[in-house]
Amino acid sequence: MAVNGDRRQVLRLLAAHRPFDAVERRSLEAVTDFVTRHRDCFERTLSAGHVTASAWIVNASRSRVLLTEHRKLDKWLQLGGHCDGDTDPLASALREAREESGLSSLKLCSPAIFDVDVHRIPARAAEAGHLHYDLRFLLEADEASPLRISSESKDLAWVALDNVADLGVDASVIRMVAKTTAWPE
Repeated sequence: MAVNGDRRQVLRLLAAHRPFDAVERRSLEAVTDFVTRHRDCFERTLSAGHVTASAWIVNASRSRVLLTEHRKLDKWLQLGGHCDGDTDPLASALREAREESGLSSLKLCSPAIFDVDVHRIPARAAEAGHLHYDLRFLLEADEASPLRISSESKDLAWVALDNVADLGVDASVIRMVAKTTAWPE
């Protein structure tokens, strides 16, 4: 299947990504297949699912991560959201990180994808259940910078990596904790 230029960049990023475990390998395969098959994969209007972008924001010592208590999903997770037509997932992750945290100074640790995950978003009154094909990027921020909680969140918190599991997060968040501790300085 021929792929238009808007999707080639993300397919190159996906091809270069090396999964951490078998679960992430399956997610990587699913995202690659989804992007290849759907011209409108970055559009929220694609009812089966869409590409989303997230920011895994760590402090300079890589000992803490900024998490949000998501208002609609009622759980703690990394900042991120819909690409809304933007075919550059890194730009979307940076935009979402700024909007959801109020942080103006974010350092990109690598332009490569940090993590890939596919997860189901449950149905709500105005929206059918669907999949998020999430591309995650590693960013760094000063944990002393002021935070601003957006309307999408109940709370924001810098959490010690050793305490992230205590928040009842899903396995993909635990995987990113493990990746963070293995990340080269």
